[in-house]
Amino acid sequence: MRIEDLISMAADARKNAYVPYSDFRVGAALLMDDGSVYTGCNVENASYGATNCAERTAIFKAVSEGHRKISAICIVGSKEGSFAFPCGICRQVISEFSDENTKIIVAKNEENYIVRSVAELLPDAFTPNDL
Repeated sequence: MRIEDLISMAADARKNAYVPYSDFRVGAALLMDDGSVYTGCNVENASYGATNCAERTAIFKAVSEGHRKISAICIVGSKEGSFAFPCGICRQVISEFSDENTKIIVAKNEENYIVRSVAELLPDAFTPNDL
């Protein structure tokens, strides 16, 4: 699957975001190792701690369907002119289901994006190997 296709899917998922407090929409598209794709959006809550990010929404959907290996994840935010990198909690969750080949794509649009590895976004991650 092309990076541009994932970016388009993430941008589409962003439309479903529930963001009455921040008005900051985020969409994510997750490509699993078997080629299946899951999308997610951020879902805010009046009790801010109960808010869920787009990345985790997509990952939890995939995991709930039996998938465990992320090939790529794309994140698209709504603030003009800036990239919406995953928060710390999302970076940890991404690392749980990734390896050194997993691509993290952070995009403004289909022409303007950055590709990183899990190690670049979360060096020295705490993993199951540390247990």
